[in-house]
Amino acid sequence: MNPRKLLIVLLGTCVVAACATGPRRVSEPAASLQQVTVAADGSWSVDVRLQNYSSIPMRFDAVQLDLRVDGEPAGTLASTSALTIGSESADVVTLALDPTSQARLHVADALAGGRSLAYRIEGSLRAAPEDRGNARDYRVRRESALSPVPGLPGVLR
Repeated sequence: MNPRKLLIVLLGTCVVAACATGPRRVSEPAASLQQVTVAADGSWSVDVRLQNYSSIPMRFDAVQLDLRVDGEPAGTLASTSALTIGSESADVVTLALDPTSQARLHVADALAGGRSLAYRIEGSLRAAPEDRGNARDYRVRRESALSPVPGLPGVLR
């Protein structure tokens, strides 16, 4: 191969390699409730959806979220299990909660009446790029609503 063609091939390879790596972007993660399941004993199983908006995989080391339903404190959703979520992806962590009596009443009323239930989560997610150890806390606040799931007693989505 002549030197000129070799130079063109090498430059082309370098350009393609530079485009493939791109900049590493770490963005604030988000959290929301995906599902609440009420057990026969009144305890809840809460599916928390963790969203990684970063362009790289992130390791979520801790979740600490205060939950309110219909404006009433329900309890704290907490986990210290490390979970890695791929770039621009989401995953769900299921957390147990023994809610306050007021929160239980509001959820029971929503389920019995077939109506939606407003919720708010506020707290922090401790996360770091998967390949680094320097985790930091990200503040989270989300307000939304859950609705009873037809055919699934005791489940709100």
